[in-house]
Amino acid sequence: MTQDLLLALATFAFVTVISPGPNNLMLLASGANFGFGRSVPHMLGVALGFPAMVLLVGLGAMRVFEAFPMVRGALTVLSVLYMLWLAWKIAHAAAPGEAKAGARPMSFLQAAAFQWVNPKAWSMALGAITLYAVSRDLPAVLLVAGTYVAMGAISTTTWTVLGGSLRRVLTNPARLRLFNWSMAALLIASMLPVLLA
Repeated sequence: MTQDLLLALATFAFVTVISPGPNNLMLLASGANFGFGRSVPHMLGVALGFPAMVLLVGLGAMRVFEAFPMVRGALTVLSVLYMLWLAWKIAHAAAPGEAKAGARPMSFLQAAAFQWVNPKAWSMALGAITLYAVSRDLPAVLLVAGTYVAMGAISTTTWTVLGGSLRRVLTNPARLRLFNWSMAALLIASMLPVLLA
């Protein structure tokens, strides 16, 4: 891969992971509700789970959609239902001091598995492989996935720190409730561009 193409890939990866979407909105909410330290497993699940998805898409999962378009339709329906459930959970999250003993941020495995039902993640993975790993050979796919590891670390840290800094402002239960409902609404809205494409 030429330097120009590598720079284009890095730019594409950075813009796609830093822009608002389900992962970033949930990291923002997690940082605000649980703080940075407790959100680290969630961050790692996103930062490593998405590149793993890119790798698997590039090495063959993409061909399933090409061969069986119904599978993509079924995945879309499941994704929307899961996102609606997550939006409900975010909207009804309690204040940190009032949270039930069982309240906790997403785990590493939950965040990594979430990539597979995230419509934006699918669009990003399919786009990155189509544009930057045309040959779909292992070195090209690994380069795309590795670029997403680096950019994902920047993005997950940024959004979680931003959420954590909002934590001080959200000590008022009414403001926290408004924030959580806003994050839930934005999470639902973040699916629209992908679903309408």
